[in-house]
This record gives sequence, structure tokens and C-alpha cells, in this order.
Amino acid sequence: MQRHHRESYYVVDEGRILEFGKGRFENGRFRAGQAVARVPTAAEQQLAFRFSRFGREKGVQLDEALRAKLAEAMTTAGGGADDPDSDAPGPGGTPGAAVPAGYTYLGQFVDHDLTLDRTQVGLGEPVPVEELLQGRSPTLDLDSLYGLGPHHAGSARFYEPDGHLAMGTTLGVPFPPELPPANTDQKGFDLPRAGETAGGTRADKRAALIPDARNDENLAVAQLHLAFIRFHNRVTDRLAERGVPEPLLFHAARDTVVKHYQWMLRTDFLPRVVDPEIVQRVFARGRRHFEVPGRTRPGDLPTMPIEFSVAAYRFGHSMIRTAYQWNSVFRAGGPGPAAGLGALFRFSGTAGNLNPAPDPDDPDDLSDLDDPDAGEGLRLPSNWIADWRRFFDFGEADRDDLVVPRGEFNITKRIDTLLVDPLAALPTGTFDGRGRPAPPPVQRNLAFRNLTRAAMVELSTGPQLAAQMGIEPLTEAQILQGDGGAVLDGLTPTEREQLVTHTPLWFYVLREAEVNERHPGRLTGVGGTLVAEVFHRAMEGSRVSIVKHPGWRPSLPSHHLGSFTMTDLLLFAFEEDAELLNPLG
Repeated sequence: MQRHHRESYYVVDEGRILEFGKGRFENGRFRAGQAVARVPTAAEQQLAFRFSRFGREKGVQLDEALRAKLAEAMTTAGGGADDPDSDAPGPGGTPGAAVPAGYTYLGQFVDHDLTLDRTQVGLGEPVPVEELLQGRSPTLDLDSLYGLGPHHAGSARFYEPDGHLAMGTTLGVPFPPELPPANTDQKGFDLPRAGETAGGTRADKRAALIPDARNDENLAVAQLHLAFIRFHNRVTDRLAERGVPEPLLFHAARDTVVKHYQWMLRTDFLPRVVDPEIVQRVFARGRRHFEVPGRTRPGDLPTMPIEFSVAAYRFGHSMIRTAYQWNSVFRAGGPGPAAGLGALFRFSGTAGNLNPAPDPDDPDDLSDLDDPDAGEGLRLPSNWIADWRRFFDFGEADRDDLVVPRGEFNITKRIDTLLVDPLAALPTGTFDGRGRPAPPPVQRNLAFRNLTRAAMVELSTGPQLAAQMGIEPLTEAQILQGDGGAVLDGLTPTEREQLVTHTPLWFYVLREAEVNERHPGRLTGVGGTLVAEVFHRAMEGSRVSIVKHPGWRPSLPSHHLGSFTMTDLLLFAFEEDAELLNPLG
């Protein structure tokens, strides 16, 4: 089966489109390889994650030189402004509050639940038909957490013998001295890992035992995955205490977890990143554009539009900060510095090596991460356990005892056309390049990679989708000038004309949010509509679905009756215990 990092797409009725073929150097410049399409075998079609093309027409793509210039403009300004105070819902759904930074990485966690093959079952490995249909489709059912369940041979390693999801143990380290939670091993605060008994490289031994290795690409999403493991285990214990028979316990727990997860996404996550009016319209009145009822047959599984996967849902890249107030150790004014983005890559198993930088005077040097045998440690150091109080606002759950001072709290960057500059030099582990010849610098630039992915699948442009959807398009001035985003002064008049006429969808969606006057920094128009409708369809198509059961309401403890937010989820997962939410004090 094709893995995530091969970056392949099985598009229904188009065969398998392969991205980033072998590139070459020509006249001192790197030329990306061409996309290759071929007819998949019957077995591949059965196992493939099913993408679709939402745009009725393929778009004209910008050439490589212009994509490189656009990517440079998006990543050289140090990132956009902090998320503004606005009338968009903030903590607790109240207006006038910025988005807590934890939602950036919740969005990444959700992306890995929605797109591509998360279960990592190899071609030819037996898969029960019922799991094949539900576990390998673009639905919001947390198969990135569950794989194919504890009773499937390919997923059993993710579980304890009693059916709980497995957790790992951090490694006690001497820094800072005389801080026992940092100096000692902490059970249940790292992902489970392969360990010394695993063969291969040190990277193989550090590999997280989870269904989707992408959830260990950076420390923030890895710790969030661990929080969801705890959530499932707590739900399992609660149901067991209430008498659910053991043979039914796993499925009952999973159903409960998935419904509360979907409710949180619909009522808490989506209104923070998409115009609330669009979210309300889609979930109250249904979809107008994507797999509209009447154009699909009852029971049809959802597909994943490549316009969502390759462009619209990549809005979260602009929300990433350069550094975070991570915990009591790594923060401004703490024993260690604030956690730079490079550190979040470093202290992960997929992109990093879980070890401090070789040169303490240059912690942002990630060159050693290209070596799969670099670093001795195989577990997360205890001093890097997340402090969730700094990423989600527990004041919205009336837990003022869990609220940190404003200067210690992290908020997102606003959604716009600027990315923080560390994203111009990704570690190779984020795109399966570790242990291979070093790629040219442009290939490490996340903006360039996003734009090139779209070009290689001939994605519809922003203006094309605006016309198709009957949405008022951005003006020439909005595309070229924006509002505090990427400055395009370096483009020639011809390049400006090309950009206006054939605006890449990802850039277009970010500009829409950037110039959104009603809800600054929130998706709207083409991007907001597509994101909301794909979420709705993904929930509708899940085996467990709050869309198919509109009368369902949350049953787990929450700060408001009928509500269930991400802070509610974390409080339940960590037993409402401040020492579990923040073990380093």
C-alpha cells in the first residue's frame, strides 16, 4: 500500500496520481519530477483511500519559478500577525477573543484523521470488509487513533491486553536540577515506542506505536494524540464501571469517543477557524456544493476532494508560531528558552530524534535530524511534557485555577498568506527524506511544497472554484495586495497577471481569510464553504455520526449542559487533575 510520504493520490475515475517524482538539476536549478498517472490494480483500488476532484475543470498552473518566488514571499517575513481580537467566537464561543494555539495542532490531528491512509495496512494483508469500508474512507471516525482495533493483527500493537490504548513512559533528565517531575521517568506521558528490541536504525527504535506516524511529526500533535489516548481509556473505564460487558466495551467506548469528538469539532473547532455563519448554514441546512444529497446514492461512502486535502485544509500552516511557552521549563523567563518550532520537530520520533541539539548555542540547527542514527535517547525527555494550560483556555470551563497569566499563554497566528520562516527549511523527516541525499533548499520550503503539490495534480484555481460555486471572487487588488499578508513587490507585471488569473487555491483561500472584514483571519468564501462542507460530509459518512443522528447530545461531563469543547475533553481525559494536565508544575 502506498504510504503517506510517497504523496500519492488515488483519484476516483482518474487512476493513481503520483506526486513529486524524481527531480533533477538542470542549469543549476532543481526541476521537480512530473506527476505520473497509471491505472491501479484491482487490489489497489479495493484498498485505496478514495480521493475525488471537486473542481469541474483542471486549472492552469504557475510555473516553478513563480511558485518559488511566491513561496519566498510567504515565508520571509517571519510570519503573520497574532490572531486578532475580533467578533469571531473565542474561548467558550464568546466574541472578542483570539484562538488558543492548541487549535492549530488539533487541526493537524484532524487532518490525519481525514486524509490519506492512516491504518498503514500493507497491500495483501487481510482486512475485514467492514473495517475496509469504514477504516479506509475520508470520515471523522478517529482511525488515526484506533487503526483497525485491538482484535486485528495489524493494529494489536497499539493496545494493552485489556483493550486500553497503550501509552509510553518519558525519560527522566537532570535539567532543570531539583525538579522531580523532570528528573524522573513519567509513565503515561509519552507515546508508546518500538524500543531497543526493534531492529533497524535508531529512528526505527524511536518510532511511535500509533496507526499514523504523522501524529509524531512534531511534539505538539504527538502530545495531543496522547491526550486522545487518555480520553479513550477514561471513557473505557467509565463504561466498564457502568456495567458494559467486556465483549462490547471497546466498540461502546469508541462510539462514545467519536460522537463527542465530532460534536467538539462542529461546535468548538470549526467556528474558530471558519465564518460561524457558514458553519451554521451547512450543519443546519445541508451541503450545497460537495457530494450534495440527490447527486450521491444513499450509503455511498464519502470521497476526499483533493482541493480540500492539497489546498483548503492547509490553512493551518499559517497559524503556526515560531516559538511557544511550552511548560514551566521551556518558556520566556524559565530555566530553558521558549520552545522554538525546531524544538517541536526535534522532540518527536518521525521528524526528530528526541534528543537535544548537539550544539547548545545553536538549538535551531536541525541538520543532525537528517541522520536516522543520530541521538541516543529513544523516549521523550520528561522536561518536554506539554502544559495544556498554555494551549487551551480552561477559563472557558470555569476553571480559573487552570488559567495561566496572559504572557504565558499561546495564541495562534491569524490565518493569512504568511508562514513563519522556520517553515522555509523543514527537517527531511517530515517528508520521508531522512537518510537520503539532501534535497535542494526550495524542496524544504513548506509553501513551495504546497504550491507544487497543487500544480502536479492540476488543481482548480481559486477563481475557477469561486465561479463554479457562485461565490463573489476576490478582486485583483485583494489578490495582489491582501491585508497585511505576503508582499508581492518582487513579482514582474507578467507574473502578477498570471497570479491574478490563475491564483493557486491554497493562496486564494488564505487571502480570503486575510481580507475577511466581518471575521478577520477566519476562512470564508470558497475556503470556508469547502472546509465546512467536507467536515459535514465526513461526519455524515462515518459509521458513528452526529449528522445522521441529529438528536444526539453529549453525555460526558462538560462545563455547560449540552456542550462539549476541547477543554471539556482534556479535563475528562486528565481526570480534572492539574498535576496531570501540567505535571511539571
